[in-house]
Amino acid sequence: MKEVEGTIASPKGFSADAVHAQLKYKNLDLGIILSEVPAAIAGVFTTNKVYAAPVKLNREIIKNGKAQAIVCNSAVANAVTGDEGWQNALKTQKMIADKFNLVQEHVAVCSTGVIGVQLPMEKMATGISKLSKVGNPAGFAQAILTTDTKIKTINLEEEIGGKIVKMSGVCKGSGMIHPNMATMLAFITTDAKIAQSLLQKTLSALIETTFNQITVDGDTSTNDTVLILANGMAANEEILEGTKDYLLFRQMLEKVCQVLAQKIAADGEGATKLIEVTVKGAFDSLSARLIAKKIVGSSLVKTAIFGADPNWGRIVSSIGQAADFEVDDIELKIQDELVLYHSTPVQFEAAFLSEKLKENMISIVVDLNCGTGNGQAWGCDLTYKYVEINALYTS
Repeated sequence: MKEVEGTIASPKGFSADAVHAQLKYKNLDLGIILSEVPAAIAGVFTTNKVYAAPVKLNREIIKNGKAQAIVCNSAVANAVTGDEGWQNALKTQKMIADKFNLVQEHVAVCSTGVIGVQLPMEKMATGISKLSKVGNPAGFAQAILTTDTKIKTINLEEEIGGKIVKMSGVCKGSGMIHPNMATMLAFITTDAKIAQSLLQKTLSALIETTFNQITVDGDTSTNDTVLILANGMAANEEILEGTKDYLLFRQMLEKVCQVLAQKIAADGEGATKLIEVTVKGAFDSLSARLIAKKIVGSSLVKTAIFGADPNWGRIVSSIGQAADFEVDDIELKIQDELVLYHSTPVQFEAAFLSEKLKENMISIVVDLNCGTGNGQAWGCDLTYKYVEINALYTS
């Protein structure tokens, strides 16, 4: 498996475009991904009981298992918009289907932005009229952004079944990130041939250890969505569970999901540092993941990291709130510096560790020494800028 340059349209048979539909004052704000042929589609969505109209629509598409397009707008979330919002999602779907001669039920619709605002359908119609199969594929990653500071992409290649299989991913997410799987949106394309049921099973499993292990501010969005299209145009033999080909495909998808998740965490609103928490030796992997996510989601830990304060007591306090474990044998390392051994404080040079905490990648490793469970989670520091961004978001 190798990482290569590319766009969301790099896998065979895909195209993409992005335009400025004037949903934002400036910048691209409407994008589309198209497949030459109907593709298997899998998806995972927000667990928030208040979910957006596009989430409702896309859940129905996943049940049918086929799609040929994904359209996404930024600036307006189309969430908490009642029946008018639902009708606008359907109208968007139909306009795309009519323009590109697709089956309407094969068009997935996604939105991100301010909650409680209706989509401006005249602007949507004008924007959709400008979309093309041969437009600006690199622009799609820009068009889906809201408060993000950078685009987030990854492109991979792997030989599977004697054929070169490509997989590309893009995502957005900066605030309202606590998927129990923001808005957090991720779109993945691949030309691999794989059954929809196996694609869904694989994506759902990998979400648990990747996108569901990131947190910026502890809020789960109304619109969180991860979608993957697999159109089979690499012409590989169909990937079957339990085979070498499946292992290679799963490894590709896991890397795409993990890299995109880490990029979201690193681009948290106002963030200056990516925090990676690794928990080892828990009773089981679920406990390890819960503890890791509890640590990285702690406001006290996040502010200490922002201030380069080696206050390991905040980390230990977070551990104790997350899951059962033996309390007598905890080891804790911060930036590779041992600060706790057998649950006993270790002398360390605070000024030296504080300097290491000024780096932009922060590592926290916890060994509970009570089992074989391992897990990781990713987040970011909590800064003054986060408060500023969210205090002024709708103005």
